[in-house]
Amino acid sequence: MSMRGRHLDAYSMYKRGTREHGFDAFDKEQGPERSLNGVGKDIGVPSWKRSLRHVLVATLSSFLYGYHLGVVNETLESISRDLGFHGNTMAEGLVVSTCLGGAFVGSLFSGLIADGVGRRRALQLCALPMIIGASMSATAKSLWAMLLGRLFVGTGMGIGPAVAALYVTEVSPAYVRGTYGSFTQIATGLGLMGSLFIGFPAKAVEGWWRICFWASVAPAAILALFMEFSVESPHWLFK
Repeated sequence: MSMRGRHLDAYSMYKRGTREHGFDAFDKEQGPERSLNGVGKDIGVPSWKRSLRHVLVATLSSFLYGYHLGVVNETLESISRDLGFHGNTMAEGLVVSTCLGGAFVGSLFSGLIADGVGRRRALQLCALPMIIGASMSATAKSLWAMLLGRLFVGTGMGIGPAVAALYVTEVSPAYVRGTYGSFTQIATGLGLMGSLFIGFPAKAVEGWWRICFWASVAPAAILALFMEFSVESPHWLFK
């Protein structure tokens, strides 16, 4: 029994030593390519650079959301004079708030659209009414044409930011997901500031308010175009 016990002890020590040696050798061989959680660099911790460009494209929808919220702040007086409803507080309030009514309608269907056609197509679809609505507002000759354009823009505003936040979360590596998630809020703030800056000449330059609406067509077109070359959400593809 003693000989057998010593044999088993030696065998177990040999097996344990062999396994530990193997793990040590594997760790040394992998070196810097292994992450802190023991997963390979290329598999467990993808580079933040891979998803950055896709995130920036998606956040254009949040930029447009902020822009269209603020574009009438500096231009409302000029719009009301040119379209013949100056002093009508009800009409001025509708010009400001109609886009929010459209945003409410768009937000009701944003989840269905994102799940139905994918995140990329949903962001492209949100850009389409923003292009049409901004063009209608820029060429409006009456109050009703302006309101219709603002309504179209609003539907895109309701779809875009929600889908953008979902898309950014799903394509971002876990260790920068919070950072990338803040980009949508930063983009909204930049859109608001951009609309205020571009609207400064509106009171001094006749018809400048039309330029302010035309300016929003460019980022919406860039969003629709560049989303064609962006990756689809892996979560949606898996589902």
